[in-house]
Order: sequence, then structure tokens, then C-alpha cells
Amino acid sequence: MKKILVVLTNATRYQGTTDATGLWLGEATEFVEEVTKQGFEVDYVSPKGGFVPLDPRSLKYADEATFSIYESEDFQNRALKYSMQPKDVNPNEYMAIYYTGGHGVMWDFPHNLELQQLSLAIYNNGGYITSVCHGIAGLLHIKDTNGNYLIQNKKITGFTTTEELLSGKKSIVPFLNIDIANKNGAIFQKVRAFRSFVVQDGRLITGQNPFSTKAVAQTLLANLK
Repeated sequence: MKKILVVLTNATRYQGTTDATGLWLGEATEFVEEVTKQGFEVDYVSPKGGFVPLDPRSLKYADEATFSIYESEDFQNRALKYSMQPKDVNPNEYMAIYYTGGHGVMWDFPHNLELQQLSLAIYNNGGYITSVCHGIAGLLHIKDTNGNYLIQNKKITGFTTTEELLSGKKSIVPFLNIDIANKNGAIFQKVRAFRSFVVQDGRLITGQNPFSTKAVAQTLLANLK
């Protein structure tokens, strides 16, 4: 069975504020569009399971293809209303796990041990761990069976400090991706702000920002053929 596990956030706002956040819609829909066209099935999981909020700003950037998936009964139910809990996921069913972004993930992805265990199980089965934008937060603290950070000495990318600054969120995010990546031994790479950019190092595939979503999917697909 050709399946990919898509990870979504449950965080509704920037912690300590009333500023709404959540899933950046296109980072889910654009990925899903690409992989399902090639015959892969997707399932959706979130740290708590159940309700997944949308970052309201992401709707401004939604095109017809994104709205088509967003409005579908399948996405509304399996992704946004009734996403799976990590404990209900069998990692042996998946060829890859994909961490979506949206600023909310910076609070509920980094230290979720259940998601880390799922990711490591998929990876140790020969599968791929992938992310886009802030989704890199889900990879930053995964440790291998020897207790070493999985990203140590690996080339990765994610939403940059410059992009946080340009988004007006640098002062309210709990950390900067590059700081944790460097602290945990990764080789953080980047290009100009808001340009599509994907880095692959072995079976880790990461994208810098929302404009990298389709390229992440296409890179993964090229490896799964």
C-alpha cells in the first residue's frame, strides 16, 4: 500500500497572544495534490488528534486547486475535523511522513515524543522524513536509536530568520529554526527569502518556505518511484 502520513498542527494561536495561527493550508493541499496524482494515499495525524485550525492568512493565498481540496468532504473530515492521534497510527503502513507548517507547529511539533517515534519508525523502515517551512520544527529534536539527533551532520532547510522578520513574527515565535538546527548539529541551508528551495540529504527532504511545497512533494516522489 502506497501511503504517506501528513502531520498537522492543533495550535490555534501564537502562545500568549490572541493572534490566530494554525495550518498553512497550501502546505497541506499542494503536497496532497502532487502525491495523490501519482497514486499515493494520504492519512492525517496531529499531536492531539481531532480538530486542526487554519491560519486565516493562508486562505488569502489559496488558488482553485487548493480550494478544491479544502472544500472536499475527505479533507474537511479526515484532516480538519477528525485527524488521527499518533497512538492510532501504524508506522509500518507508510513510506514517508510529511510535516506541514504554519506558525502553530512551533508550539506543538518540537517535543512531541509520539510523533518523533512514528517518524523514526518510518525512517528505520527505509522511509522518508519530509517537511516544509515551519514543519522543520518536527524534525529538530528527533533522536536516533543511539541517542543522537537525526539531523546531526545533515543538510536541512526551513523557514529562515529573514522570513520571520519579513512576516512580522520574529518577536513572538518561541525560537528560530536556524538556531535549534545549528545547536543540534545540522547544516542549515537557505536561499533568498520566499524562493522555492528544497534540500535532500539521504532520506530527509526539507523545504524552506510555503513556495517550496510542490518541490518537496516532487522530490519525494522522485525517490519513491
